[in-house]
Amino acid sequence: MRSHFGALDRTTQLAALKAGQAQQLDLYQCDLQGCELVGVDFRQAQLLRANFQGANLSQAQFEEADLRGANFQDANLQGANLQGACLYRVVLRGANLTDADLAEAKLAAALYDGDTIWPQGFAYQSSGAIGPGANLNGAKLNTAHLRGINLQNARLLGAYLGGANLKGANLRGARLSNADLRRAFLAGASLRGAGLNGANFQGADLRAVDFTHAEFDHLENIAGADFTAVQGLTQGQRSHLLSHPETDLDTWNAYTRKTTRESLMTL
Repeated sequence: MRSHFGALDRTTQLAALKAGQAQQLDLYQCDLQGCELVGVDFRQAQLLRANFQGANLSQAQFEEADLRGANFQDANLQGANLQGACLYRVVLRGANLTDADLAEAKLAAALYDGDTIWPQGFAYQSSGAIGPGANLNGAKLNTAHLRGINLQNARLLGAYLGGANLKGANLRGARLSNADLRRAFLAGASLRGAGLNGANFQGADLRAVDFTHAEFDHLENIAGADFTAVQGLTQGQRSHLLSHPETDLDTWNAYTRKTTRESLMTL
């Protein structure tokens, strides 16, 4: 039976890890923020939702470890072995992965930013991870919590973002043609220069979104979308939106309780 890691004091915790006992410990949601863990052996360890924020994990061994939901923000992972590790939905913002081995690592829905340092030559933009410049065409991100995410210049053609929380997100220059954004929460997001042809905004919360230089000749559906206080729409784009079917324009937004027509008429 595994010992519960959280029941141990910090000195005992670190001693156990450095003695190679990670596989004998219950490390679910363990808090190792800021710890010195150079070269520690975490191979095949269960580390779901572990907190490694700011930790020094250089040369650490994570081969085939289960790291789903773990937090590596600002962590030092230089030279770490992450072969075959499950990194689903891990946070890699600001992490240093210089010379790390990511062969066969599963990075779907991992979060990175412009400060993440990747191994030289690693094709992180097509790894399934989420961040600036990511190739997420057709990705299934329904109801994902992506508040404030940086997806600048990301490719999201035909992506499924229904019900996703994208409040305050940076989607500047993103390619969102034919994306499914039904009932998505985009309040305060920047879609400046984004490509939106064929996108579906049915029931979306678009309040205060920046549409400056956004490109769209047609949108699949705007029924119930709330455009209150949006910025950057040209008069032609506003007129185009108001030319949608009456039934669409007079549909209520389930969240803001305002019709699409009402929101557009205030602009």
